[in-house]
Amino acid sequence: MPPLGWPSGRGAVRRLAGLSDSELARHFPQLETALSHTLDRRRTLRLLALALASGGVAGCDPGTPDRGFVSAVKAAEGVVPGVPNIYATAHVRDGYAEGILVTHQMGRPIKIEGNPAHPASLGGTDAMAQALIHDFYDPDRAGGPLHQGMPTSWQDVAGAMGRMRSAIMTGQPDGTRSGTGLRILTGTVTSPTLGRVMDQLLAAAPGARWHQWDAIGRESVRQGLALAYGQPVSVIADLARADVVLALDSDLLDSAPGHLAYARAFAARRNPARGVMNRLYAVEPTPSLTGVAADHRFIASPAVLNEVIGRLSAHLLQNETPSGGPDWLGPMVADLRASHGRALVHIGPHHPPEVHAMVQAMNEALGGRGRVFDVFEPPEYQPVTPPDTLSTLMEDMERGAVTALVILDVNPVQQVPCFAAALRHVETSITLADRPHETAVTTHWHVPLAHGMEDWGDARGHDGTIALLQPQAMPLYGGMNMHGALHACLGQPLRPAADLVRATWRDHLPSLRGWHDALASGVVTQTASRRVGAALQHGAVRVASPASYPRKSAQPVLLLRPDPYLWDGRGANNPWLQELPRPLSKVVWDNPLLIPPDLARDMKLRNGDVVILSQGEIRRRLPVWIQPGQAMGCVVGFLGWGRSHAGETGNHVGTDLYPFRDASGPLRIEAGENPASPVACTEHHATMIDAGPSDIARHGTLEQFRDNPAFLKEGGAGEETLYRRPPDAPVAWGMSIDLNACIGCNACVTACQVENNIPVVGRDEVLRQREMHWLRIDRAYEGTPDAPDTFFQPMLCMHCEQAPCETVCPVGATTHDSEGLNVMVYNRCIGTKFCSNNCPYKVRRFNYFAFAQYESRPAISRNPDVSVRTRGVMEKCTFCVQRIAQARIVSDRDGVPERVVTACQAACPTQAMSFGDINDPMAEVTHRKASPLSYGALPEQGTRPRVTYEGRIRNRNPDIGS
Repeated sequence: MPPLGWPSGRGAVRRLAGLSDSELARHFPQLETALSHTLDRRRTLRLLALALASGGVAGCDPGTPDRGFVSAVKAAEGVVPGVPNIYATAHVRDGYAEGILVTHQMGRPIKIEGNPAHPASLGGTDAMAQALIHDFYDPDRAGGPLHQGMPTSWQDVAGAMGRMRSAIMTGQPDGTRSGTGLRILTGTVTSPTLGRVMDQLLAAAPGARWHQWDAIGRESVRQGLALAYGQPVSVIADLARADVVLALDSDLLDSAPGHLAYARAFAARRNPARGVMNRLYAVEPTPSLTGVAADHRFIASPAVLNEVIGRLSAHLLQNETPSGGPDWLGPMVADLRASHGRALVHIGPHHPPEVHAMVQAMNEALGGRGRVFDVFEPPEYQPVTPPDTLSTLMEDMERGAVTALVILDVNPVQQVPCFAAALRHVETSITLADRPHETAVTTHWHVPLAHGMEDWGDARGHDGTIALLQPQAMPLYGGMNMHGALHACLGQPLRPAADLVRATWRDHLPSLRGWHDALASGVVTQTASRRVGAALQHGAVRVASPASYPRKSAQPVLLLRPDPYLWDGRGANNPWLQELPRPLSKVVWDNPLLIPPDLARDMKLRNGDVVILSQGEIRRRLPVWIQPGQAMGCVVGFLGWGRSHAGETGNHVGTDLYPFRDASGPLRIEAGENPASPVACTEHHATMIDAGPSDIARHGTLEQFRDNPAFLKEGGAGEETLYRRPPDAPVAWGMSIDLNACIGCNACVTACQVENNIPVVGRDEVLRQREMHWLRIDRAYEGTPDAPDTFFQPMLCMHCEQAPCETVCPVGATTHDSEGLNVMVYNRCIGTKFCSNNCPYKVRRFNYFAFAQYESRPAISRNPDVSVRTRGVMEKCTFCVQRIAQARIVSDRDGVPERVVTACQAACPTQAMSFGDINDPMAEVTHRKASPLSYGALPEQGTRPRVTYEGRIRNRNPDIGS
């Protein structure tokens, strides 16, 4: 590979042309032999012929252990062309596993679904898990080791490891223990196999030390629980049994470990037509998915939130009579007490350990233990010697106590700005990473890390259940796993990761049949964490007095939060995640500073205006975006942006705000002198006809539902018609979407994009309103900008029985089939866009350019069952017609009913979507469409859509005003 910083395109050709043979040999060692000989015409033709012949021979290779691909000339056993194979593995984020199923076509991973057998997934996924396919095929992954940023050989890496071992892995005459000066830095580890190998290393090198750190970590949560119970524990909630939930700046439904399972349990009790509703309160400074789903959302700045927590603890832990604080605090406390044993309080990870301990004491006082929550052994690996922190490591680095540092799959140089300076004091530093990112190019050596879908492993979910990771393909770019890196530190022969994982679970799974069953299901049964009988340490819980509550600051407060999809920056080179609209702001390809409406009014700022954000010596210029429902005096910045070594897609996109983590001094926001910077946002793209949220995303209260269950159907026009075409086929496809269950996570949008080969268009084309998503999640506000009610509504092709798009197409490119699908014939489409103009739902997308040709992913990563559209073609949701075709084949062959699960339906963690045959009276979709909450969007248009919605109901506390 060329050296880092090498120009691409014509620039690379011009630079190559200007280099001498010796310079070419230095940059490209593999050319040294060829360049040492004078090439005449005959020798040149011979080399060209050899290169062409070698390419042909490589294409016919039967597949050997040292190659990255298996030839398709001879199909592998069990692979049938056109028939997908599905294998279980896991998606591991910050150490915690979520079970997934990987769909293969001819041995190529092309799609990811949730694993119903895994308790952290239950068949659902999030957007990051859906986008793993692009990460797997990412051409910017490391293709070989680097030394000081230049390509090197694996032999050189082995030599460097040997020199490191000889220097630090033997005891010294002065009594220095073996391994002194060696440090290992990892993220959170839940893998028993990796932990076992780490223990072997620490036992062989007693002087070595292990440090754990995550850029977006949950150390405060772990420390708070240890403070509350006197030992490391984890707390797992059971939202299915909770009648009242209080979320304090919470990430319970969007990113906490187990959030997919929590979202499923929460959504199961949100529709009053199918059961008893729970009630959710949310108190937070900035809108979140948990807050939007709440029945009551209270906006509180960090200072007010601290006061609320303090007063709440006084009420619940000391039985004080509610006094002072916000007006809604007293009724909320009364509701929590009235639901004794069925109430739960959850707080997000952004608060100190003492607050987490206090919140856990509240849960104990509410009598929820053993009912709505319980205490378990932690899923994190517990070594003999507890791991140290990053701050301890940096202190030792700066005083010269670290001789060798091995960094495993974390990126502290990008996320901790002062880490690079401390790294200069280390003699030998090695990074194991999937790409040459900021830390990899700063350390002395970079070793490529194998992708999680290329090797064996194991990891625990939030409840401790083990998920087995098995390779989905041979390594595309080579690479080493973490087990191999640790064995290299020991100087031991590299053992296959499969053998290591098998050895870990040999006692639990002694038979080969049991091992195969665990691999097939992706789960090792009976491995969940055991309950802990530890009692609450009352002396460790301190209740704050009213005098200690922090007062409102005159300076704005900056809250730094992980990006919903890029997370800590690891997803920055994934264009699917870059172009996925953020749930609340709908911004793509940027991280503007989110400001509250009052600050925008005071500073006369509009969306896209550039400001200067400064604190101490840190200074950044970035655009602003007004976020309704954000606390006064509170601004929010998303982390994970502004990277310099993410890859071609993610480099220099957005603004790096990590330096503000360590900044001190007052925060200043000043209007910039430059004009506004355009921010790509899809909020007002393809909007429907003028109608308010009450007309489209219908909603009401539980009290209204009890008075009249069908009240949301009232006022709908277009229900009667003289013309009705009943389904004349054995199957009539339809969909129902429950707005009570939709939390706006966008997993369905990414799943649709992956399944249907929907291209990414880039920031500039999004600014021109040319994004290509077939499915969008509309976000609507109702009320004032300072405190609005927020509603999510998935919007896709309605497959109308009276489709207005069909009557205006001059070439019959969009038409109706006998099963009720509104289908597209791409070869007929001439791009008039009449259909899009005539669609009241604005769900059609037009290929202004051949967007698919410019995507940064290989063709083998696409779904072969779905055609790739070209320039000038209109496209839209097809109800996953390729899956319908597969189900029809199975039905004809086996004589079973057609059962289809669309990509969006499969991905949804809350089961908000239901799809099936509306002619089948037993189908779930039929039952949902018969719900008193069911309605069709824009009924006055007379389109009779096959997609209907169940209106959203909120369970308000009658003692709290709306």
